[in-house]
Amino acid sequence: MIEKDFVTEGLKRTKIDEYLEKELERAGYGGMDIQVTPLGTMVVVYAERPGMVIGRGGKTVRAITQKLKNKFKLENPQVEVKEVEVPELNPRIMAHKIAAMLQRGMHFRRVAYTAMRRIMAAGAQGVEITISGKIRGARAAMAKFTDGYIKKCGEPAMEFVREGFATVQLKPGVLGVYVRIMPPDAKLPDDVEIKTPKIEEEVEEVEEEAKKE
Repeated sequence: MIEKDFVTEGLKRTKIDEYLEKELERAGYGGMDIQVTPLGTMVVVYAERPGMVIGRGGKTVRAITQKLKNKFKLENPQVEVKEVEVPELNPRIMAHKIAAMLQRGMHFRRVAYTAMRRIMAAGAQGVEITISGKIRGARAAMAKFTDGYIKKCGEPAMEFVREGFATVQLKPGVLGVYVRIMPPDAKLPDDVEIKTPKIEEEVEEVEEEAKKE
């Protein structure tokens, strides 16, 4: 059945994404994209530090390619590494940065506000950071921090808002970090530009017609 094939393909992509996220966490893993071509399967990896993905002499990227072929059964996989130009606008990278700061013992509020300032300074239209778990005491709680304008529902939220998630193990328990970013190039349907009418040109045309008469 076609539906079963879609589910199987989606599950395989998720497992590949989880594997790459685990292997390339130190490289600032920012996501991946899989493109099936007549020559094989192209896996595009986005990272903050692409040199760490490639490795010395290409050792790391060759090991990843072999793993994709043997474990995930990709046909003739080819790994292409691209650098994330603005890491502050990538929610996956920022979620892991927040998790790393929490791991170092920084207070969750300070961490969230610092990350929000960096994201907004990079040009984002809006950001939402959610930290959940045992952040205040023995009982689990959730803290949400927002800045700017960000869509919460509807097609614009699914199309424009980028999302990232990370976890961090602390002594009280596991904390979850959820980051949502509205990029600067998002063009919303209700964003209407009102142009100023060119009154001066119209007046000049009327005067010229009056002189001709």
